[in-house]
Amino acid sequence: MPIKLNKEESVFRNELIFAGDAKQVNIDNTLVNLFMLLRHNGVRPKQRARSGDNAIIEVETIKEIFRRLELSDAVSGFRDNPLGTELWIRSNLVNMVYRGNSDKEKISSLRPIHLESYRLRNATTTRDYNNADQVFLMLGAEPAIRDELISFLSEGWDKVTGQINTYDSLDVDSLGLLQLIKNVGAGFITSSTGLNSIKPILEKQAKLFCEDIRKLLVYKRIIPRNVMIDYLKTITSFHLSIYLQKLIQLLPKMIKAGTIEVDSQWSIVVDLTDNVDSKVASLAAADVEIMSNSIYDYIKATFQINAALRRLALNKTNSDHLAKALEILSNRDDHFDLYFNMLWDAIVQNLNDDDRNLLEEIAKYETKHFDKYIEAIMKARTGYLYSYHVQLLDALSQKNTERGILAQGRSRKHPRRFVLGTRLLEALVQILVLRNDGNKYYTTSLSIEELTQELRERYGLIINGNDDSRFADSNVYTKQAFRENLTAFKSKLRQIGFYTELSDAYILQKVRPRYILNA
Repeated sequence: MPIKLNKEESVFRNELIFAGDAKQVNIDNTLVNLFMLLRHNGVRPKQRARSGDNAIIEVETIKEIFRRLELSDAVSGFRDNPLGTELWIRSNLVNMVYRGNSDKEKISSLRPIHLESYRLRNATTTRDYNNADQVFLMLGAEPAIRDELISFLSEGWDKVTGQINTYDSLDVDSLGLLQLIKNVGAGFITSSTGLNSIKPILEKQAKLFCEDIRKLLVYKRIIPRNVMIDYLKTITSFHLSIYLQKLIQLLPKMIKAGTIEVDSQWSIVVDLTDNVDSKVASLAAADVEIMSNSIYDYIKATFQINAALRRLALNKTNSDHLAKALEILSNRDDHFDLYFNMLWDAIVQNLNDDDRNLLEEIAKYETKHFDKYIEAIMKARTGYLYSYHVQLLDALSQKNTERGILAQGRSRKHPRRFVLGTRLLEALVQILVLRNDGNKYYTTSLSIEELTQELRERYGLIINGNDDSRFADSNVYTKQAFRENLTAFKSKLRQIGFYTELSDAYILQKVRPRYILNA
């Protein structure tokens, strides 16, 4: 049944709710575009079109830049080591699409290891579908932390002179990247669109992300830069995922309450056993199913807010407008419904008799024209949007990777389940062993119970639910599942070098920080 919607009715994305499009995204592309937003204070500048041989950046293009740099004595050794140079460029300096496929392989961008990484990229293969905008908005919850992150990412580069201002403190990859771009003009046309008038709808969650970024930056002088960048990538993806998951749960509640201030009881069970047939895997899979079943209501809630904004003639560039839309949705009157009576009639009149009867059958239980109108939009758009939201959540959750919070077996009988990849766990532990005495940060050891409790209270991740109020009435099977999960958690901590049982004494069984900061 083809339902004809106008352009405004078809648009789902709303920056006031979630700035990213529902598309499968690459976290490296998100960071490259985020660095551009950070560099230009929230403005996404347009890239000037390149023509001829400069239209696409290739490995040979980068090699030629280094050859010219060597002729000017800026670098040395490239002509004498052509194979090593190419391997270094491919593995350390550039992101590629279809990597390893000689017919289709091409460079998408420089790796996001420095704030200026965005300068050299092929825009068509570096699309992030506006998810970088969402990260920028979340960082805006704590501007001082955002500025601290910019300072770290731009080390070694003077944006006033456009030159490298230090060599000693830079790793070889960052230095190579800066050598590449130092003679590359910005090549951008400034856009008038900015993000600075929008606040994240889940402000507490955005501040938690900022706090984690600040804690990671505490390590910037003792952790190698490439490891720091990997931590930043892992934590950014993790927070985008749990932000969207919480939003899927909370947005329908916000409409009912008429405000963004609603209680969040969000939590998920994470499977640490790496076994799709383990007892706890079914609990983790059940939480994914709950989240997946909530996507429909989230899509509907977004279309309701978009419709209310059109009714109020308000744009999507000011967070105050969202508050007005939620207020009117919770207190709808006949005058409000009259506007949507006309829109509903316009949709119905464009259908043939059979489709009109089918749509009216779908909406027959709705008594208000606003609800009938939303059902028509949902009929036209939900299938597409649901599918792409699943793909977006898979991508943000880094499904089936060591950075991930989501996994899925190869068989259909093994559905998606929440997990905790070793690299993600490593980054989270680095954050959680930090404490602040009011003047400075220091590291401390934690017991297993303290660590699991911190993961539960801070992020909503349940590893041992036997003492959790959510599972207060659980059966013996569930209790055994959590005991097995806790044992697997200890094993995973041993794998990444944070946990060693020095004796049977309980007091000595601690999770110890890898990098020490003294109080």
